Amino acid sequence: MKLSISGALILIILIFHSPILLAFETDQYNLPPTPLADIGDEVAEYTEENIRDAIAKINAEIASRQRCLDDISQTKCGSLETARKRLAYLRSEAAVAREVYNRLGYGIIAFAKAGTWMNSHKFRAQPARYKTSYRDSIFVYIPTDYFTISPTVKMYGASFGTDKIAHFFQQGYAYYRIHQRGVTKGLSDEAATKKAVDWGKMTERTYYGTMVGGVFSNADLVGNYVGMRFYQGLTKPVKIGDKTRPATLLLKDGVWTVNETGQSLLRPFFSDHLNEALNPSIFIPGLRSSIRGIVRKQSCPQWRALYQTRTKADFEQISNSLSLWNGEDYGFKKSEKFVTIANTCF
Repeated sequence: MKLSISGALILIILIFHSPILLAFETDQYNLPPTPLADIGDEVAEYTEENIRDAIAKINAEIASRQRCLDDISQTKCGSLETARKRLAYLRSEAAVAREVYNRLGYGIIAFAKAGTWMNSHKFRAQPARYKTSYRDSIFVYIPTDYFTISPTVKMYGASFGTDKIAHFFQQGYAYYRIHQRGVTKGLSDEAATKKAVDWGKMTERTYYGTMVGGVFSNADLVGNYVGMRFYQGLTKPVKIGDKTRPATLLLKDGVWTVNETGQSLLRPFFSDHLNEALNPSIFIPGLRSSIRGIVRKQSCPQWRALYQTRTKADFEQISNSLSLWNGEDYGFKKSEKFVTIANTCF
């Protein structure tokens, strides 16, 4: 395949100007030839298993520390003050969030245990993943973007890249920590949230996005934001839209238990906000023009065939509705030069 002059220039610039870190991109413009199975419930099962394992570990240490306080003659307990402080921590939301992160979000930048599982697990329902071929990819002129591209999956009706799972469990925890530190220092909930969101926008401008792969992803920012809300909701109720979601866990008689409410563990957090064709990214100029051309030629016929009754106005309305998440500002960055389904395919 011959590269256009603009495509070749983009490639040269990114090869010689980019840091060693690689961006993890995805492509929802190209639709899977066969509809993907919805794996939302199976991912929720995996998440719940890890949460239960996390609190089992915490509760085991709580029992051990409590025995120390009840019987000071034990030789391996250390000081009573140390035992009391450790118990207080183990019964805190910070301890729960950290242990859940250790099991789901831990890993080097852009990798997370849950993300690795998503990319390798054999799901009960098939097909579970779809990755566009290199020749058809929107990143055909940027091999580094394509070779780290995340396959598309479907959860609770929303299609998005598996990279969003890492954003959810890993960067979501980073947001959670930034927010908690802000509140501890006296910031309001709103100001602490803004501090976390601003950090996320900085990462998209630099080592998670534009500086590395030429892409500022609004959908990545959503993944970070809803991940923070997930961690906040582990031990306390969180308001999502006009509904209050009960805490996932409860502290009863000094130990953690799962709050058996029958609520969906992950459904409230996964939506079309994570879909990079519907919630578009900002591409650097040369990359933007090449992607628009590829989408127009390769992807638009697929969308028009699948959504024969929808109009340009329908897709404009969908994309416009994704700039906030349930009325909350997740850091959406607007551009007059988005490559949207509406302005490219209709």
